[in-house]
Amino acid sequence: MRFTVSSLVSNGPDPVTGRQLTTRAKLANVVDQAVLAEQLGYDGFGVGERHGEPFVCPAPPVLLTAIAARTDRIRLFTTVTVLSILDPVRVAEDYAMLDQLSGGRLELIIGKGNDPRHFGLFGLDEAHQWEHLAENYELLHRLWREEKVSWQGTTRPPLDGVTTYPRPLQDPIPVWHGSATSEHSTDLAARFGDPLFSANSFHPLEKYAALVDHYRERWEHYGRDPREARVGTSFGGLFLARRSQDAVAGFRPYWDAMFGSAAGRHNNSPFTSLEDALERGSALVGSPQQVIEKIHRYHEAFGNEVVGIGVDALTEDAQQEQLELFAAEVAPVIRRALPAPRG
Repeated sequence: MRFTVSSLVSNGPDPVTGRQLTTRAKLANVVDQAVLAEQLGYDGFGVGERHGEPFVCPAPPVLLTAIAARTDRIRLFTTVTVLSILDPVRVAEDYAMLDQLSGGRLELIIGKGNDPRHFGLFGLDEAHQWEHLAENYELLHRLWREEKVSWQGTTRPPLDGVTTYPRPLQDPIPVWHGSATSEHSTDLAARFGDPLFSANSFHPLEKYAALVDHYRERWEHYGRDPREARVGTSFGGLFLARRSQDAVAGFRPYWDAMFGSAAGRHNNSPFTSLEDALERGSALVGSPQQVIEKIHRYHEAFGNEVVGIGVDALTEDAQQEQLELFAAEVAPVIRRALPAPRG
């Protein structure tokens, strides 16, 4: 198993202290998280793309470049790149440059996005978000693999013999497909032979497992070896303590803030309480042994090879404490039981 840490770079008031960082301090905090994650032996660090408050990272390649300058080994992810609203030519250029600067450590997770505000902001029709995502990815896929690309579609002007520069250092940059709500993403990932990354945050295991199952079904439908299908999954929060009661108490204000937020309401989560969410959902809250058992339970359902965690909502001291506890008491146990595949 591999372990990644990610941040959506949300900068609202802390639900415990009421303190809110400046934008500059929040961005510095995310870079520091990535440096700590590398020091603790995590495999990847990701930042998400969002357009509008309380999020302060509309440009992941800029923030990931700052992280690349402070790290040497850790893989760099986007969680996610909202490809449905972006020009694939610019995406190809920006992320190829980041791949070069980072020494070939970049991996994209693409998606249509989870915030309905960005379609109007960029003058797009939300009704066509899936078509935009598929068409833009087909072009990006070609731009990173071909030179002198000629193309015509509906999302941008035609191209005639275009080669984007710089070229990626990796050949090609790995792309995962974010999966949260629709079989459009799972089919697109399977059609191109790409790995899938489940959002796995606001709903019970069964909903996300059905999407993973669909991905594997479509993978075989397209004539691919089922052993080569790859899945990663995020988890909806992290809070460890020696006693499970202390973990639940410590996480409660953060859960209340998250599920009461605009994002929480938009996702129509069926959980009625924190206890319900811990019973039926993915939040890694409890003793180290309880968290280990939950990761195993999800692995049985998803067959995932990557576990993604986040501590962004916590205070800075709690972020460090949680990342250290997970790296010391959970990750080694899971790695021994579920060795990561080669490559």
